[in-house]
Amino acid sequence: MSERVLTIEVNGEPHRILSSDNRTLLEVLREDLGLTGTKHGCDVGECGACSVLMDGQPVLACLVLALQVGDRTVTTIEGLAADGNPDPVQKAFAERGAAQCGYCTPGMIISSRALLDGNPDPSTEEINTALAGNLCRCTGYNKIVEAVHLAASREARP
Repeated sequence: MSERVLTIEVNGEPHRILSSDNRTLLEVLREDLGLTGTKHGCDVGECGACSVLMDGQPVLACLVLALQVGDRTVTTIEGLAADGNPDPVQKAFAERGAAQCGYCTPGMIISSRALLDGNPDPSTEEINTALAGNLCRCTGYNKIVEAVHLAASREARP
């Protein structure tokens, strides 16, 4: 198996990493960069716990090889906060009690952020569709949907 030096931009910062060809973006984020907010769930792309933004679009980091990242930008849950302030979606999740065990929360927030970036006033059906790839065993999803609506309403204010 060959190894190569990769340069990837994560949360606005370039990183040089020595990686084998078969390592996933998830492994690099957690093991090399110490960004453990991105969770290691099912490892087959079914739970959404490893969701990150790549060029602003949600992807499953367990299914992306690190060498595929190339010139793209990656944003993890740690990269959503700005100047020490949580993202509005993060705030809304906390306020609505949308996180219980917390394992799915980073992926849910990442997918919600991507939704709101493309659709600032989503319907409940659009939220459900955007979050369909993120599984939660604790909350029943109602509080998660409420949190996304709350974040959307706050971002819509001037």
